[in-house]
Amino acid sequence: MIARYSRPNMAALWNTKARYAVWLQIELLVCEALANEGTIPQEAYFTIRSKAKINIRRIDQLEKEVKHDVIAFLSSITEKVGEAGRYLHWGMTSSDLTDTALAVVLLKAADILIEDLTAFMKVLREQAARHKETIMMGRSHGMHAEPITFGLKMALWHEETARNLARLIRAKEEISFGKISGSMGTYAHISPSIEATVLGKLMLVPESVANQIIQRDRHAHFIQTLALIAASIEKFATEIRHLQRTEVMEVEEPFETGQKGSSSMPHKRNPIGCENLCGLSRVIRSHAMAALENVPLWHERDISHSSVERIILPDATILLDYMLNRFTGIVKRLAVYPDKMAENMEKSGGIVYSQKVLLLLIKKGMKREDGYKIVQEIAATQGDCFKKAVLSHPVLLKRLTKKELLSCFEPKAYLKEIDTIYKRIF
Repeated sequence: MIARYSRPNMAALWNTKARYAVWLQIELLVCEALANEGTIPQEAYFTIRSKAKINIRRIDQLEKEVKHDVIAFLSSITEKVGEAGRYLHWGMTSSDLTDTALAVVLLKAADILIEDLTAFMKVLREQAARHKETIMMGRSHGMHAEPITFGLKMALWHEETARNLARLIRAKEEISFGKISGSMGTYAHISPSIEATVLGKLMLVPESVANQIIQRDRHAHFIQTLALIAASIEKFATEIRHLQRTEVMEVEEPFETGQKGSSSMPHKRNPIGCENLCGLSRVIRSHAMAALENVPLWHERDISHSSVERIILPDATILLDYMLNRFTGIVKRLAVYPDKMAENMEKSGGIVYSQKVLLLLIKKGMKREDGYKIVQEIAATQGDCFKKAVLSHPVLLKRLTKKELLSCFEPKAYLKEIDTIYKRIF
């Protein structure tokens, strides 16, 4: 199901053909640098470059025998190249190849996700502008609190997404390191200049100090960033699910022509898209835990991280690409019901304006504790008729006119600083 919805360019980064293509690119760049430095013959490099071909079936056959993917890959290339093949992988260890190749792929994956986040922010910006003054009930603890606007909610999501974009850009920088420094990272058989030349052409930075591998705190940081972005999507999707409940019905995710919500109840229009995304967020969070457990390895390395990464890195990037694209579509085509928002606000009988009444009493000289007690008692005993009770309360009328009290129940008063907030964001 995931492959069907994810963008092909993200999934294609992780397929077998793409992996071997990057491996061959790196091996050729190393041979070129070694030839230019005089370590191997130029003729050998030209032969390798012209004859090297990837044969996935042959690599698979060899791997069944040698039980080592890099050796199988190199052997298959050597079969094509002939005698010059002995210069392949000169002074390198397997992780020089695989970790550097992984960095190349992760940078491309990060670029796709950065593009996804940018597109999502554009939709949120549009919705924030469209619903800047669409008044709705703000809720805390799931209870009516004070009026806000739906646009303000979208603006808040926009800013959280902007922070996630900044985090992803930092995580991309964190993962943009490669190594071609040999078995223990000591450059015993290959020079730092070769590493610098090759990594420069791959748009990577040489690891300042490595052992046999790039340290996995970098990859853990990257996956945790993806998990945090997924958590934000879950947060936003959960809000839509709450607002789509029958008792609320202030927004509704798109419901396609011909779509059916239940096998038994024809009336159902369920928020299945948002529910699906909430579930997938849990998967990426679990991958973040696995990435953290990859950080402590034995001595200069073991291989316990490798099997985990073959699952979590493709899965997390493909999943998040899918999640961002799907949720962007949901938010873009979200049905918003301002009339229902206004109707729901009226259900509280004006109780949500209690702070306005309290502050007006304080302004007129009443102690805060006394004013709070009076307003709280009216809300507790006559909540459904709060506005009516306030306008006829003898104690309040001694200090305030009806006109002053009526001014407390104007929802547009809560919008007076919306422009200030928007200017900070947009």
